[in-house]
Amino acid sequence: MSHKIIRSLLEARLKAWADTRTPALRVAYQNVPFTPSNDETYLRAFLIPAGTDSNDLAGAHRLYTGVFQITIVTPVGNGPSGAETIADELAALYPLNDRLARDGITALIMTPVEPGPELTEDTAFALPVSFQYRSDTTT
Repeated sequence: MSHKIIRSLLEARLKAWADTRTPALRVAYQNVPFTPSNDETYLRAFLIPAGTDSNDLAGAHRLYTGVFQITIVTPVGNGPSGAETIADELAALYPLNDRLARDGITALIMTPVEPGPELTEDTAFALPVSFQYRSDTTT
């Protein structure tokens, strides 16, 4: 299934960037245990697949689309500036029309990285950013 490959492409790029960033950022992935430290800035990564489609009569074509969301979580009380700076870095990391490829699957970034509504949680400030992706394959 191509969403699995697309997830691995997007998450691998995020991890490589987060590990080399100063300071490094940890990433909480879906369905993977994660306990943040007090006053830690970290990221939450989500792949939100949309329906799979086929745009040919033979049924050989597959169109995979969805949204990749990264929520930037910072300690509460520091204002939005730190999260907004990271959001700008993520926009540069996933530029519009960029292509990531592996195992015959190419994922295209279809929309610019855009921020969602800022959320104040119990002990953290969260800023989600997301973009849409697309992959066309044939069987």
